[in-house]
Amino acid sequence: MAAASSSQFHCRIYHISQNFKARRFLSCSMNPPQSNIKVIINGAAKEIGRAAVIAVTKARGMEVAGAVDSHFVGEDIGMVCEMQEPLEIPIMNDLTMVLGSISQSKARAVVIDFTDPTTVYDNVKQATAFGMRSVVYVPRITIETVSALSAFCEKASMGCLVAPTLSIGSILLQQAAISASFHYKNVEIVESRATARDFPSPDANQIANNLSNLGQIYNREDISTDVKARGQVLGEDGVRVHSMVLPGLPSSTTVYFSGPGEVYSIKHDITDVQSLMPGLILAIRKVVHLKNLVYGLEKFL
Repeated sequence: MAAASSSQFHCRIYHISQNFKARRFLSCSMNPPQSNIKVIINGAAKEIGRAAVIAVTKARGMEVAGAVDSHFVGEDIGMVCEMQEPLEIPIMNDLTMVLGSISQSKARAVVIDFTDPTTVYDNVKQATAFGMRSVVYVPRITIETVSALSAFCEKASMGCLVAPTLSIGSILLQQAAISASFHYKNVEIVESRATARDFPSPDANQIANNLSNLGQIYNREDISTDVKARGQVLGEDGVRVHSMVLPGLPSSTTVYFSGPGEVYSIKHDITDVQSLMPGLILAIRKVVHLKNLVYGLEKFL
């Protein structure tokens, strides 16, 4: 009989005394290996979607099972991602059809949503109807949508992770800023982006909101100034943000704190969408165990 993998067999040795003679029995049981998490990527043809396809393909314990997008419909997602071999998974523009097909396998499945704020609620609702959990990374999602999703997931007892950022570095910067805020009374946020989008950025808003919830008043000397060059005040606690837009700049966020005789700065740069992939893989692994909505990947760090 061929030897079995130790990951499949669990064996125990039992010592039993009978008629004053010790006997040993070897008891073994085989547990079937867990199947991979099936991952459906909604928004697969976007830059972040293509990066996610490659990251999931390389990660242990999961596999790409579906690709949804309105671009490159019918083309193999592996070829769209310029992988060496096709994945034999065509891009579909019908999320319901993809969910229905994959649900027949009865495997654990997660839907990654890279779409936009107007479709997120319906997408998560569809995934839940097929017994699948969702990871949502959609910048500019409204708090009203998050609240509605939270109530829906609570009622359905189905997990969902809404991540304002998938960057672990960005989360660590935010946590460091919260720790520093207890020791300094002056703070400014300076961010740079290569293209003009929504400013202040979601990252700057998140940092300002975190600092504003701590009961501290910052920059008391000029909190009421209306000089535009001093930047925009976020909230009522004096946190100022300055946004630069220059082609070629990395996506960068720096938080400056100052106290008597010192300046403390925390900086985080994103140079490639690959920086979001470790956070995405972590999110997939965690969301399969949730039965409600969790807001923020930092809950799992």
